[in-house]
Amino acid sequence: MASKIQPSDRTIYNFSSRSQKWAFMRKHWPIYVISLPGIIYFLLFKYIPLMGSVIAFQNYNIFKGIKGSPWVGLDNFQRMFTYTEFLQILKNTILIGLYDMVFAFPVPIILALLINEVRMMAYKRIVQTVVYMPHFLSWVIVGGVVVGVLSPSTGIVNHLLSLFGIEPIYFMGENSYIRTIMITSGIWKDSGWGTIIYLAAIAGINPDLYEAAQIDGASRVRQVFSITVPSILPTIVILFLLHIGNFLDFGFERVFVFLNPLNNENGEIIDTFVYRSGLVDRQYSYTTAIGLFKSVVGLALITLSNTFSKKMTGEGLY
Repeated sequence: MASKIQPSDRTIYNFSSRSQKWAFMRKHWPIYVISLPGIIYFLLFKYIPLMGSVIAFQNYNIFKGIKGSPWVGLDNFQRMFTYTEFLQILKNTILIGLYDMVFAFPVPIILALLINEVRMMAYKRIVQTVVYMPHFLSWVIVGGVVVGVLSPSTGIVNHLLSLFGIEPIYFMGENSYIRTIMITSGIWKDSGWGTIIYLAAIAGINPDLYEAAQIDGASRVRQVFSITVPSILPTIVILFLLHIGNFLDFGFERVFVFLNPLNNENGEIIDTFVYRSGLVDRQYSYTTAIGLFKSVVGLALITLSNTFSKKMTGEGLY
C-alpha cells in the first residue's frame, strides 16, 4: 500500500447518462447503505442543532420558545467581549490550546517512530498495549489518579520532593501549575492512542526504500529522517489541520475534573464557562453566542490553515 495517494491513483467515474449513473448506484448499493448511519448521525446531531444557534441573537425564554423570544441583535456578542471574566477565560483557552499544540501534538509522532524501531515483536506489542491502555480510562478516573499522585500529604510526587528537603506543594491549589497538569495528563492519557494512525502510515511505507538506504550505508537515524518522516508527512499535516480546527475545543471533561476555587483563575476555559453560565445560571442566549463564536473561529482557523498548507506543502483536507 502506498504511503501517499497521488491524484493519478484516484478513480474518477464519468457517466454519459442518468440511467448509467443509477445503474452504478444500484450495483454498489451496499456502500451507500453502510454510509447511511454516518449521514443520519451528522444530520441529527450536527446540522439540525445548528438551527438553535438563532437564540444567540435573542433574549431567549424557555417558556416563549424561539418564535416568542425577543430579538436583541448582537447584544450578546457585545456583552461577551466587554465581560472581563470572559476575556480571562478566552486567554486561558488560547494558552492551553497553544501548549497542547506545541507539547502534546508531537508526542504521538515521536512515540510512533520509537515503537517502529523496536525489533522484538513481543516487546513491541507489550509496549503498544501499555501506552494504549490509559486512553480507555475516563477523565474522572484520570483526575482521581492525578489528584492522588499530586496530593501534598500522600502523593508520590511530594514524597520524592521531601527526600530532597523540599516542602510539600499543593499542586491542585496553585494557579501556576494547573495548565501544566492538564497538558501532562492529556499526554499520558491520549498519546499512545494517537500513535495508531502514525503506525498505520509507517506500515504502508515501501520496504524497498529502507533496503536501498541500507545498501547506501544509511544509519537507522538517517532512515527515520530521510524515509519515515517524509513518508508520513501527509498524515501529520492532515491531523495537524484537524487539531487546529479544534484549537478552542480543548474538552470539557479533561478540564472540569481538575478545577476548584483555588485554580479556577488560570484553569477555566470556554467549555467550562459555558456549562457554568448556560446550564447552571441558565443564560442560554449568552452562552449560545459564546459557542457560536468558538465555532466560527474554529472554521476560520481550519480554512486558513488548509489554504496555507496547500500552498506550502501541496497537502490539505480538501
